[in-house]
Amino acid sequence: MPTETGPRNLESSDVAGRIAGRDSLGQPVIPVLVVEDNRLLREGIVAILDGQPDLTVVAVAHDAGGALLRMPETKPRVVLVDAGLGDHDSHRLVEHIRQSAPQARVIVMDLMPAPEDVVEFVKRGASGFVVKDATVEEFVHTIRSVAEGREVLPPTLTGTLFSHIAQLAARRPAASMTRAVRMTKREREIIDLISEGLSNKEIAQRVHLATHTVKSHVHNILEKLALHSRLQLSAYAHKSATGTVPAVPPTDQGPLTQTA
Repeated sequence: MPTETGPRNLESSDVAGRIAGRDSLGQPVIPVLVVEDNRLLREGIVAILDGQPDLTVVAVAHDAGGALLRMPETKPRVVLVDAGLGDHDSHRLVEHIRQSAPQARVIVMDLMPAPEDVVEFVKRGASGFVVKDATVEEFVHTIRSVAEGREVLPPTLTGTLFSHIAQLAARRPAASMTRAVRMTKREREIIDLISEGLSNKEIAQRVHLATHTVKSHVHNILEKLALHSRLQLSAYAHKSATGTVPAVPPTDQGPLTQTA
């Protein structure tokens, strides 16, 4: 099993060959880097992947810094990134991996990925997602698919009624969506900050709210505007800020508060 402080023991010709991209019979092997802060889960993932004939874990890390240190040395084809590394490190890590190692493909692991989080990870360069309660077959299939160049979304976000409604909403003129919609002052403020390109965490720091509260506001805004994702909301916010679409009128709910 790999460690977080050094590479695998390369004395075994089979291990050396697997890291080099071939097993002892010369068959191609997919090198994987695992980034997970839960030790028990991390070790379980390693055991599962090393039990597959075409997958090998070349390194593990418990945080973003450790992962970036191991990238040049191990040259993984696929990097599994825990979505909950903390302090927005997961988003930044995905972006750094794609910038420093374009050949690497990133899969984000999460329990229940929210649509806006999926969009944010895609914007940063993620190629796939896998839920942590997936079966072993689903897990390894996602890795193989992403390694082959395909994009894999969470099953809960594909083919759903929500996605169809979102597609219809995306075709509607922005003005028709906004004429009948009224926003609170807090929601209007958050839309303005989204137009500046701020993340949920950055917005939370700016307006002195908890990040989960900002996420809740974003969710409500998406529903009011019949939009599908934060990406669509960003586009709408930019158009609104530049005057392409009429501004959404705020409701009269008094001064801003932390719970608005």
